Amino acid sequence: MPRKGHVQKAEVIPDPMYNSKLVTSLINRLMIDGKRGTASKIIYSAFDLIKEETGNNPVEVFEKAMENVMPVLEVKARRVGGSNYQVPIEVRPDRRTTLALRWIAQYSRSRGEHTMTERLAREIMDAANETGASVKKREDTHKMADANRAFAHYRW
Repeated sequence: MPRKGHVQKAEVIPDPMYNSKLVTSLINRLMIDGKRGTASKIIYSAFDLIKEETGNNPVEVFEKAMENVMPVLEVKARRVGGSNYQVPIEVRPDRRTTLALRWIAQYSRSRGEHTMTERLAREIMDAANETGASVKKREDTHKMADANRAFAHYRW
């Protein structure tokens, strides 16, 4: 934490093909070892696959998937009197987006399809249809927060 005040976040530049900041964030999240070209190719191919299979605008499908994956509540460990409590807290809007992108990328990588393009496309389509591992992760996060609602008064 800086002593001199708040640090400004870097401005995200919209991607050239879909003119979307969310797509740029997904490219950055999927990128490994600075290989932006490879990450872009995977995402654009996945979006082509989504358009082919659903017939809808792939960015709209992706935004719907993001809405379905973004958590509203999460738990945070808080130490009170020698014991740790899982305290439910609301998730800030920027963290909601970050978590959703992280979960979509993570569960895309762990899927069984042959290519990363297919895995990403299927995970996005599943998330848009409120199925898939990333949506399950959100549900589990919400269940944890609900189960620990008794400790909500420890919020800070």
